[in-house]
Amino acid sequence: MGSGGLPGKSGPVNVTLKKKEKITMKSLELNLETPGKTGSEKLQFNVTRMVNAGYVGRDMAVVRAHIEELAKEGVPEPANIPMVFPVTCSSITTENKIEVVGKDTSGEIEYVLFLTHDQVYVGIGSDHTDRQVETLSIVKSKQVCPNLVSQTVWPLEAVLDRWDDLMMECRVIPGIGAGETIYQSDCCGKIIHPTDLIDLVRSGLVDGQDQGMVIFSGTIPFIPEEMIYGTTYRCSLTDQATGARLTCAYEVEELNFLGDV
Repeated sequence: MGSGGLPGKSGPVNVTLKKKEKITMKSLELNLETPGKTGSEKLQFNVTRMVNAGYVGRDMAVVRAHIEELAKEGVPEPANIPMVFPVTCSSITTENKIEVVGKDTSGEIEYVLFLTHDQVYVGIGSDHTDRQVETLSIVKSKQVCPNLVSQTVWPLEAVLDRWDDLMMECRVIPGIGAGETIYQSDCCGKIIHPTDLIDLVRSGLVDGQDQGMVIFSGTIPFIPEEMIYGTTYRCSLTDQATGARLTCAYEVEELNFLGDV
């Protein structure tokens, strides 16, 4: 048998390799609605990769203030502003309850983009983070806790013309029996615009593949002076022009049933 040949055949064999395609890592069953219109439809979104962004404020003074907020918790300054990093697809969920290890975890509101080959959808979510691990590695801390997102999403193009006026709000219940606190509240115009965020992420891709990608936007500043490690988080994105609202609410349960381990 000659080099490159098959048994009983002579001459080279030509093999055409197909372009490597991203494999679906997780499938989400979402509801698709359009602000100002009635009705909804089911949307199955196949997640192939996920990205979190950080330090995305348009006002650098506000970004610096956020960095200082995190520094109080021992979080090192970012290497780049803004910052993007990969997150495991298995961490994304639409569930209303999560389990965490340790007391030092907290959520933060972020808008969430879902990219397909011809459409972008937007939801609202929370980048729940282990703050103790974050003092050692920002990237690794984002792999420890789930990333939560609303069950309902909108077509981004439906709100793009008034994007900056949409309102993001996160309310937190600090503990059992405690009252609800407004933790974060601001307009979307204070942080990176979705089209700029998509361009930022695409500029860092080594293979150019973004179909099935989910992008968490990075957050807005906290209203309290200190981070709240809450038991319940309620996040919302409101289109004031139509009154439409996306919500993501969840409870946090610490795994402490074995006592001190």
